[in-house]
Amino acid sequence: MPAADRKKRVMESLERVGMAHRVRHYPSQLSGGQQQRVAVARALAGHPSILLADEPTGNLDSRNGEAVMELLQNLHADGATICMVTHDPRFAKHAQREVHLFDGKVVAEDELKKLMADVHA
Repeated sequence: MPAADRKKRVMESLERVGMAHRVRHYPSQLSGGQQQRVAVARALAGHPSILLADEPTGNLDSRNGEAVMELLQNLHADGATICMVTHDPRFAKHAQREVHLFDGKVVAEDELKKLMADVHA
């Protein structure tokens, strides 16, 4: 891909996540939320049809977490499939489908509640 096309994609992706104004900054000069948004922009630049997101809100406050979730929802609305791992039920509720794992095995929600109750008993 020509350099001009790469730069255009980068700027479009940074604009989409509201970070174009920080294009000349180093990661250490960005907050955790800004770094996460840049990570999403990096993924967007490739125009993915599937995006794998491992705890995309993991180290963020609730406001920045919601901003990242909104970005992922917009990407999904544009046709991408999002496969996200999260331990936070607030963000899991954004999903159209939830798959619960317990000790590496897929379990139904009611089975998960029973297993969790047994663990805490």
